[in-house]
This record gives sequence, structure tokens and C-alpha cells, in this order.
Amino acid sequence: MELRTVLSIAGKPGLFKLVAQNKGGVVVESLLDGKRTSISASANVSSLGDIAIYTYEKEVPLRDVFTAMAEVTEGKEALTHKSSKNELEDFFGEVLPKFDQERVYASDIKKIVQWFNILAKNDLLGILEETEEEA
Repeated sequence: MELRTVLSIAGKPGLFKLVAQNKGGVVVESLLDGKRTSISASANVSSLGDIAIYTYEKEVPLRDVFTAMAEVTEGKEALTHKSSKNELEDFFGEVLPKFDQERVYASDIKKIVQWFNILAKNDLLGILEETEEEA
């Protein structure tokens, strides 16, 4: 599995693994409960491999942010996404010190922390290393 095959789907909680593509959309498997479902081509689907975070200097790929989070948490789950805004921003500031605080909202940080925890819980942090080698 690669980070680009891990998907976020608008309106659906959690993350999904791409299983197959068909003419009407994609078949995905939830990383939360393992259930498979078909998603239409008109759904708003984002690959984690295509997401980047704004800093004051450049955009940092989400893979690099997750790698930094894994170093800070020693490969374990981070604080919960339900933590206070200040706790989340402090943690994110430790992980990515120069993130653009005007363009990266608390809701974005919550989502990133939640995604990281799902990957950590499913022992999928190894895909970050594989992706780095390919790059």
C-alpha cells in the first residue's frame, strides 16, 4: 500500500484504502471497520499523497508532516483530534514549526491528527517510509 492509495472522502468519516477502480467510480475499504463500499465518480475524493500543508516558506507534503509526527510520537498515536484548539496547535507547532497559522485552520489540524492516528492504529506508518524511498 502507498500513501496515494489512502483516500479521504468528503462526507464520510475516517480514511479508506483504494481497492479497485470501475467506470462509475472506485471501490474502497474503510480503515475504521474494514467494510467495502463503492464510491461514485462524482464524490469528492482526495488522495493523502496529493495533500500538502502551507508553511510560511513552501507547501510541505502531508507525507513529510506524518513522518515528523511519527518522530515526535515515536510511532504511536498522537493526542486525540478532540483535544482543545490550543493543544492541537501547540502539538502541530512542534511537528511543523513554520506552518502558516492564517491558512492552516484548527479544523485542518484536527483532520490531520485524526488521519495520523488512524494510520498509526492500523500499523500503516510504514507506508511513509516506502513512499520516501520511491520519491
